[in-house]
Amino acid sequence: MTLVCDTATASISWKERGEVRSARWRSESGTPPPKRVVVGDDTITADAAYRFACEGTAILWRGDFQNARQLLQALARRVDRKPRKKPAATPASAAEAFHLYRQAQSQRARTLGMLLLPFESDHTIPLRRAPDVRDACTQVYDAAEERYVASMRELLGIIGAHEWRKKGIEIPAAGGRIHPHYGVFAPVRNEYVALVAAAPLPSTALAFDIGTGTGVLAAVLARRGVERVVATERDPRALACARDNIARLRLDKKVEVVEADLFPPGRAPLVVCNPPWIPARATSPMEQTVYDSEGRMLRGFLGGVAAHLAPDGEAWLVLSDIAEHLGLRTRDELVAAIDEAGLNIVDRTDARPNHPKASDPDDPLHDARAAEVTSLWRLKLR
Repeated sequence: MTLVCDTATASISWKERGEVRSARWRSESGTPPPKRVVVGDDTITADAAYRFACEGTAILWRGDFQNARQLLQALARRVDRKPRKKPAATPASAAEAFHLYRQAQSQRARTLGMLLLPFESDHTIPLRRAPDVRDACTQVYDAAEERYVASMRELLGIIGAHEWRKKGIEIPAAGGRIHPHYGVFAPVRNEYVALVAAAPLPSTALAFDIGTGTGVLAAVLARRGVERVVATERDPRALACARDNIARLRLDKKVEVVEADLFPPGRAPLVVCNPPWIPARATSPMEQTVYDSEGRMLRGFLGGVAAHLAPDGEAWLVLSDIAEHLGLRTRDELVAAIDEAGLNIVDRTDARPNHPKASDPDDPLHDARAAEVTSLWRLKLR
């Protein structure tokens, strides 16, 4: 079981220069603060740091910032180093291979998360050659009122997300750029957007976009001529992100972003949903855009859409079949869930994604990624 930490109250303690010190602990992944912390600087070797990290001892960095980046890269190389001996046995199934992959990724994240940085109350980093990360950290952590400690790996993710948010992603079907916020799934895979942009609209009067995320599909529907789109979200970051994008695209007169767990009130002639594709437990809040334990959102959408679909309307389910290739769900189970919801399958349009990892035979999930197909299922009430 993964422990999720309340970062509003968590603190971290360590001994430095003979004194016990403490600071607030921040972790957007919900990771608890490490129990053991040593102070490290430019004199520590990568091998020594790796031993500490593998033992669960964190290193609070007091040296040069750029040297800390190099140390993190050295730790990653050691984590990713192929074992000298081959595994005793190959996984018995695709599902077992997936779970082993998840365990390895979780262990990798824990190990690399052991390199820590100090932050001042204004988000500055009191280290030599440290970049100005105040804007990036403010977007994620909001205003800081006290000094805190966070992992360098998380900071690099925050910096990367800040750059994505600044430059955005060009989505021609949405009429411009979509700017993803930290923790909101970025529309870098365009096949599902293209499916929604091409499917025949049953009506242009009203559409619901369930779990809108960045707002990209709501924007696509509005650009296609749907007069009113109600986009729902329950995650505060996604709500802010979708509203920001809709305003940037000047679609706020056509698209309303509302807080809701799945459906808004009423019925619509078109209800669209692109749920998380992999029915597995998310090990952190940041993974919930991809992993959804037992397919909660998918089941919730199928179980509730009949009560929110206008007569002769259509429900569009946008879903990858990667879960089927991973042995986590069968096609028969999906079709049965559609049938139990009182829905008929009108049509299905498929698109093959272009995965960089699909051509990498060393990727543990290569076979599933190479075979993956994303589909738009057009569903109607029986």
